[in-house]
This record gives sequence, structure tokens and C-alpha cells, in this order.
Amino acid sequence: MSRQFTVVICVYTEDRWEDILAAVSSVRAQSLPAHETLLVVDHNERLRARLAEEFARYTRTGEVRVLANAGPRGLSAGRNTALKVARGEFVAFLDDDAVAERDWLRHFAQGYDDPRVMAVGGRTMPAWASGRRPVWFPEEFDWIIGCTYRGLPTGRAQVRNVLGGNASFRRSAFDAAGGFATGIGRDGDKRPLGCEETELCIRLSGALPGTVLLIDDRSVIHHRVPPARERFGYFRTRAYAEGLSKALVARSVGSGKGLEAERRYATRVLPAGVARGMRDAVLGRAGGAGRAGAIVTGVAAAAGGYLVGTLRARRGLAPFDVAPIERVPAAERDQEPDEEGEAA
Repeated sequence: MSRQFTVVICVYTEDRWEDILAAVSSVRAQSLPAHETLLVVDHNERLRARLAEEFARYTRTGEVRVLANAGPRGLSAGRNTALKVARGEFVAFLDDDAVAERDWLRHFAQGYDDPRVMAVGGRTMPAWASGRRPVWFPEEFDWIIGCTYRGLPTGRAQVRNVLGGNASFRRSAFDAAGGFATGIGRDGDKRPLGCEETELCIRLSGALPGTVLLIDDRSVIHHRVPPARERFGYFRTRAYAEGLSKALVARSVGSGKGLEAERRYATRVLPAGVARGMRDAVLGRAGGAGRAGAIVTGVAAAAGGYLVGTLRARRGLAPFDVAPIERVPAAERDQEPDEEGEAA
């Protein structure tokens, strides 16, 4: 049974121009063709106009559409903009600095054979700018760079939440649960917050009891890691920001569900990582002590961010909003785009 996927790529800066082109090219090369690709530009008119010109020939056929983020700045509002006009039965999200392997969508589609499945995520591999992983960077913290990390299940497995840069959902999931919460996720190059997909997935499971969320590590993308994100300063800052985000998630869905997976990760996966690093140090292997130290530092930074975020939330200083997705009428979604890339 053929399934129609809308692929959403949210973009915000011309600095990633070549990355954006590569991301779109990887979608167009899928073994299961996407029904459409939506490029959502986050309040950057120059980039929007440049992309509209670049993809004009595909816009006329409806294969690629370029949209302006209709909400506040940030990744969540950009995704919500796409959800309002998406034509596919399923919606897949791809980071603007990542490329998908050829069978990415095909493996996503197979996960939806079970009607209970509302989301399927994939495996995200780091593409280090330096050509290799820094010796001190622990695999347990690959979520720092938006990648699959040690501690996640392998194969096809049920999970609490998918990772947003490489994920797909039934379009109907957003009718039931609403869209991505604004105020949690990323906003361009500002403090690297996250967790918007975690909050959404927990909210979705509450709205639709019996919902199944899967990860299938055959759905692979390769995510570029620029030099700035290979540095320890970024590692520490991103860990702190994760704590801030987790506090907002806990405020939204409760600390029970909001921190359920994190408790196992902190009590089992990370201690094992520290032990492994110290063992490598004793055996004289490069980076062992550095990895152990990075894990300890990352835990401390995330815990500090969580405490600060919790205090801010209690004082009402960290507002966020979850709005229903009001879909554009089907007749308007299906109109042919005009020369400017907008529906006539």
C-alpha cells in the first residue's frame, strides 16, 4: 500500500544554503517518493525569495513548496505552519543540515502497517566537520549534536518519544494532540533549547490512549556537525539548555512522564559510560578520562539547567503555548501554486 509523505524542512539562514540544497536533493532521491517537500523559512525574506527562485520549476508541479513561517520565530512555529497546509497522510521532518539515506521514507512507511502507530523515528548519524569524533566526546551525549545516542534501543522498538530532526507522524496525530509547543524548541542561533518533540509525543500518548511510537534505526539520516559544536563549550551550554527545556516539558506533562526515560538514562546508561571511560583511561586508551569527565560535567550542567528552568516556570517567566492546528481547507491546499509559489 502506497503512503503519501509530506517532508518538512525548516530553514532560517543562508549560511546553510548548500546544506539545504543537499537535504532537498536527498528527499527527491528517495526510493519511496515524497508526495511533496515543504521548505518553511523562519522570518528571513531574503532566504525565502532565494529558495522560491531556486525551486521554481518544482514549485509549479507541487513537488517543492517554499513557505514563510506564519507564527513566532522558532522551529516549533515553523513546523506548525507546515502542518496547516500539508497534503500527505504522513508528515516527516528532516533537519536543514542533514541528508537522508535512500530508503529513509520507505522504512518509515513500513512502521505504519499497525494502525496504532502514530509516529516513527529513525537513526541520526553524526557527520563530523573534522572527519572524526573528538576523543573526549561520549556517545551517551550524542543528543547534544542532534544525533542518536548510546542508550536508545536498536532495531525497531517502542519508545516514549521520537527525536524531532528525524521523525515522522500520522497527520491525524496533530488533529488529536495539537501542534508543537512554541517557547520550548529552537530559535535560530539563540540558546539551543529543545525537547519540543518530547513534549508533543507525551501529550499525544495522553490524548490517544493506546498510541504506539516507534524508532526504526533503518531510517537513517546523516547530520552535519560544524566545528563549533565539536567544542567543549558548546557541549556544556547545550547540556544546560536541555535542562531548561526538560523543566518546561515537566511543567506541561508532569515530571512522571516528562522524566521517565531520563531517570533510566541517568541511573544506568551514564554510570556505565563513566565506568567505561575510566577503564579506558586505566588501559591507556585515548580520551577515556575525558569522556568520563564530560559525562559528569554534562549531568551537572543539565541538572543546573533543570533547577533554573523549574524556578522560572514557577514564577511564570518561561511561557509556552500549545495551539490546535487549524488546517487550511483541502480545496485551498490542493490548488496549483502560482508563479510566486503561493496558492492561487
